[in-house]
Amino acid sequence: MTTETTAHASVGIIIAAHTDYAATLLRTTEFILGPLEDCTSISVDVAFDVSESVQRLNDAAQLLDKGTGVLILTDMFGGTPTNLSLALLNTHNVEVVTGVNLPMVIKAFSARTMPLKELAERVSEAGKQGIVVAGEILEQKTPNE
Repeated sequence: MTTETTAHASVGIIIAAHTDYAATLLRTTEFILGPLEDCTSISVDVAFDVSESVQRLNDAAQLLDKGTGVLILTDMFGGTPTNLSLALLNTHNVEVVTGVNLPMVIKAFSARTMPLKELAERVSEAGKQGIVVAGEILEQKTPNE
């Protein structure tokens, strides 16, 4: 791949989570942003044995890496989807960010032309900023009488 092509390539995105959470997040993101490319969701549950899930992750990482790497978003640190994804750190150009939520996924797709490490940091920050106690925010906007 030429430098010019790599400079314009987007980071591939995999959402890996328990049951159908990953597919639902991806569908919801497409509802908001429109059709998306170079991405997939991988469900990890009792319907698939571990080796099959690892193979699906490996195949997706190979397919989605267009020279700029792949960001893997997982549901929780210590969970099976994360643990299986972490195994790819030694064999692929991937970064894994855990605790996936909708603000993270939207940020990932809207900023995916930046370098992989920087994208992972921005996605992590977006996820944290997306977690709020609504009552506290509303109290700050309502003047005390």
